[in-house]
Amino acid sequence: MLAPTAEETLPAPRARRKWLCASVIQDPATVIGQISEQAERRDPCHRQTWIALVDGNAHQITRITAEARQRKLTVAVVIDFLGVLEYLWSAALCFHKEGNPAAEQWVHDKALAVLDGKAGIVAAAIRPAATKRNRTPEKRLNADRAAGYLLNKKRHLDHPTALTNGWPIGTGIIKGACRHLVKDRMDITGARCGLDGPEAILKLRALTSNGAFDAYWTYHLAHERHRDHDLRYANNVVAERHAVTADKLHPLASTALPLRTQQQA
Repeated sequence: MLAPTAEETLPAPRARRKWLCASVIQDPATVIGQISEQAERRDPCHRQTWIALVDGNAHQITRITAEARQRKLTVAVVIDFLGVLEYLWSAALCFHKEGNPAAEQWVHDKALAVLDGKAGIVAAAIRPAATKRNRTPEKRLNADRAAGYLLNKKRHLDHPTALTNGWPIGTGIIKGACRHLVKDRMDITGARCGLDGPEAILKLRALTSNGAFDAYWTYHLAHERHRDHDLRYANNVVAERHAVTADKLHPLASTALPLRTQQQA
């Protein structure tokens, strides 16, 4: 975490019109495609700014880029700043002992530099610092890893632009959604299941979170009736049931009924 400053803290923004989805069967490419379709339904003319907030996973970024190219639009990919902090903290222990206040100050300074759009400069300074201190390959592993991460991802670490435009730079809202959508149901004690059951549960939980369950259930009942009933009758007309009384029975049946009743009596 960054040390507190004297600057005024603004209230956190509240997300609106959230649309959640999750899957344990479909691959990331399919899920990202579904998210892109939902976004395009909301902005078919591509008039809005499209932002993708990710945790740095290379495959995710590749798929997002491919979806943007296919739909002929520009998507600003922003990497989660909290992930950057994790790399910086691991690198700090290469230069300072754990618990040393100097480590916190080191992370503070480097993090502010990254927020200022200087991820490449920070990365370029970490490796020479480890070499200057004669760190062994094992001791400098996390420092080299952090430097490589910042260099490889610096294109998507344009936090100054994100902050200027009010874009999110932390995936807290995404992790929170994963917790209540997935973990609160799937991480219960003693749960044993395959894949089809959890997939159906996740879809239902997503519909509820998105406020679309009532509309879905209306569609589900109509579709079920059409599949199980309408398609089985001529001209899609379901035969109606009528109460049969004695006067509508065959004459022989109507005369036999009292006789049988008398015999039973």
